[in-house]
Amino acid sequence: MAETTPAALAAQPAVNPTSRTTVAPPGAGSLTGIAMVLAGTVSVQFGSAVAALLFPRAGAFGVVALRVTLAALLLMAVCRPRLRGHSRSDWAVVTAFGVALGGMNLLFYQAIERIPLGPAVTLEVLGPLALSVFGARRALSLVWAALALAGVVLLGHEGFAELSPAGVALALGAGAMWAAYIVLNARAGARFARLDGLALAMTVAALLSLPLGIGSAGTALLQPSVLGLGAAVALLSSGLPYTLELLALRRLPAPTFAVLMSLAPAVAALAGFLVLDQGLSLPQCLAVALVVAASVGAVRTGRRGAGDGGRAR
Repeated sequence: MAETTPAALAAQPAVNPTSRTTVAPPGAGSLTGIAMVLAGTVSVQFGSAVAALLFPRAGAFGVVALRVTLAALLLMAVCRPRLRGHSRSDWAVVTAFGVALGGMNLLFYQAIERIPLGPAVTLEVLGPLALSVFGARRALSLVWAALALAGVVLLGHEGFAELSPAGVALALGAGAMWAAYIVLNARAGARFARLDGLALAMTVAALLSLPLGIGSAGTALLQPSVLGLGAAVALLSSGLPYTLELLALRRLPAPTFAVLMSLAPAVAALAGFLVLDQGLSLPQCLAVALVVAASVGAVRTGRRGAGDGGRAR
C-alpha cells in the first residue's frame, strides 16, 4: 500500500520537518539509509499484495480490521502512551487523525479489491502530491501538477471502465484521506510526545474498522490461516517499515528520503505483478512513471521553497 508510515510523513513537504528526526551529516550511512528506505517501501507494497491474497477469505473490511487492530496492539504495547493530561482539543486532533488513518486504509483496501495494485497506488498518491504542490506555492509546482494530470489521463487511456469506476473513485478517496492524514499527523505530533499520537490514532482506526471487519468476515477472522496472514500484513505494512524508515531518517537528509518514497507507485506495480500476476499495459506503465516523476519533482520543489523561505527569515 502507498500509505506513508510515520517516518515517511516526516519527509513530506506539507509537514514541518523540524518537529521530526535529526538529520545525520551528509554521507553518514547514506547507502545504508537508502537501502532501509527501499526495503521499507518494498515491505509496504508487498504487504498490500499479501493483503489482496486474503480478500477471498476475509474481504477487504476484514483484512483492514486485522491489519489495523494488530498494528494498534503493537504500537500501544511498545509506546504505552500517556492518557492523562491532554486537553479536549488534543483528543479531537488525535481522533480526527485516527479517522483519517482508518478511512485511508478502508478506502484503499476496497480499491485494490477492484483494481490492480499499481494503478491504485498511482491514483492514491495524487492526494499527498496535491498537498505538496499547493504547499510549495511556486510556479514550477504547476509543471508537476500537469505531469501528474498527464499520468492520470494516460492511466485512463484504455478507459477507466476497465479499471472499474468504483475502484478509481475509492483510490482517489484514499488519496484525499492520505492528505488529511499528513496534515493531522503533524498536528498530533506537536501535541503528543514520541509516537503516542500515532498509537492512539491507530487505536481509533481499529475501533472504526473492527466492527466493519467483524460484520463482513465474521468468524473467518479467527481462522488460524487468516490470523497468520493478517499478522504478516501488519508486520509488512506497519511494524517493519516503521522501524526501517525511522532508522533511515537518522542517516539521510529528509529531501532524499522523500524522493525515495516517491517510488511507491512503481514498487506497487512490481508487487502486483510478482505476487498477484497483475500486468500493466504500456500506457499504464508510462502513467506510473509520470506520476512518480511528478512526485519527485514536487518534493524537490517544495524543499527548495522551504529552504529559500528559511534563508529569507
